[in-house]
Amino acid sequence: MRITLKLFASLTDYLPPHARRDNQVELDVAPDATISTIIEPLGMPPKLVHLVLVNGVYVAPEQRLTRTLIEGDVLAIWPPIAGG
Repeated sequence: MRITLKLFASLTDYLPPHARRDNQVELDVAPDATISTIIEPLGMPPKLVHLVLVNGVYVAPEQRLTRTLIEGDVLAIWPPIAGG
């Protein structure tokens, strides 16, 4: 099935070079793939996977190991943001 993965801020470096300008890439994933199994091959350090949304809805860290997606879902991930 096909989903859209969006990575923001410093996480865009983990996207393929052609996708970094738009900060998103279309992925083919298995129907039983969880959020964790989708992002694991990208090699992002877990401490950088801070805010995770599926179709604009927050997914808590404890749900990322079991939460699956459906065709057309948008998975968006932000790193921790700090500032003043």
